[in-house]
Amino acid sequence: RGLGDVYKRQIFFFQIIASCALFGLYIFFKIFSKEYINLLLTGYFFVLGVLALSHLITPVISKLVPSSIPFVPFHIKFTKGANEDLIDYKFTSYDIVCLVLSSIIGVWYLFKKHWIANNLFGLAFAVNGVELLHLNNIITGCILLGGLFVYDIFWVFGTNVMVTVAKSFEAPIKLVFPQDLLANGLNASNFAMLGLGDIVIPGIFIALLLRFDCSLKRKSSLYFYATFIAYFMGLMATIFVMHVYKHAQPALLYLVPACVATPILVAAVRGELKM
Repeated sequence: RGLGDVYKRQIFFFQIIASCALFGLYIFFKIFSKEYINLLLTGYFFVLGVLALSHLITPVISKLVPSSIPFVPFHIKFTKGANEDLIDYKFTSYDIVCLVLSSIIGVWYLFKKHWIANNLFGLAFAVNGVELLHLNNIITGCILLGGLFVYDIFWVFGTNVMVTVAKSFEAPIKLVFPQDLLANGLNASNFAMLGLGDIVIPGIFIALLLRFDCSLKRKSSLYFYATFIAYFMGLMATIFVMHVYKHAQPALLYLVPACVATPILVAAVRGELKM
């Protein structure tokens, strides 16, 4: 119980820290030239993006690598003193192939800032985020989503901070969807945006539901699939309202009710609310 209370307090302070970070970026872009800031961020996210994308595509590419490329394991170990390992990293020749491919995409992003390269990096960050971040229980997840529900609505509808930062921040922290794709093809320039937070935060909650489904030792993953479909419908509702009203929308306004209400409704119908 004590650990759970600490975790809930950390979740509460997360909303405050996120707001401070967002407002800090807003002030930063107002004071300093965004060209210099984005130049620094581009280099930073280039390195992170290459590593994240390489980690994401390794399981797929490893199956496609021709047999002419041998599978060679490597082990880098750097030790301080007798027992303290500063670096202990294992990889293979196939990982090197994935790193080279990711670096090519990274160079493409670095020089062209193309929306496809941006989305590949963005998806890699999102998937790695869902893989690395875990929630301990449903109540904590509901508290997190509820706090970010208010956070998103306030910073999008209450101020111009969120929209200003999103438009000024030239880094793959968002997915972009070309609205003029049919007219201009791959050279599209009119984009709608979806922040990675709108993917990762509901994503870790839905991943928790999948673990709950697995803990029940049933053949179906009802909670996971029901909430995943609800998330998709919430996302479609966000895009529809944004298209109709031609105004930025806080995606969590639609995603949070869908993701929280669905598992509660399923549990109520199945008599598993207490569980």
